[in-house]
Amino acid sequence: MRDLKEFMNSDKPVLLDFYAEWCGPCKMTAPVLKDLKSHFGESMHILKIDIDNPKNARMVTEYGIRSVPTLILKINNEIIWRNSGFMNFKDLKEIVNRYITTG
Repeated sequence: MRDLKEFMNSDKPVLLDFYAEWCGPCKMTAPVLKDLKSHFGESMHILKIDIDNPKNARMVTEYGIRSVPTLILKINNEIIWRNSGFMNFKDLKEIVNRYITTG
């Protein structure tokens, strides 16, 4: 896997999923993200970030995560969309579809 900085600076959309194991809506979001990845394939990246893992404390603080799940969509390391709470596949697909570059 490429280093995190290169990954985050990708021209492909990067969806950050801030979650916790104990979070019910986070558990509901997991299959939605799996379907999203299946739908978009290599056109985007998804990075799951466990807020309870001490290794992720800096990112949790940096992004001001106050609730889970929080999804943040970035392109070229710029936040272009953010949402806290559960989103269904249809709505999330519409959001990501706006930013996918088709070749």
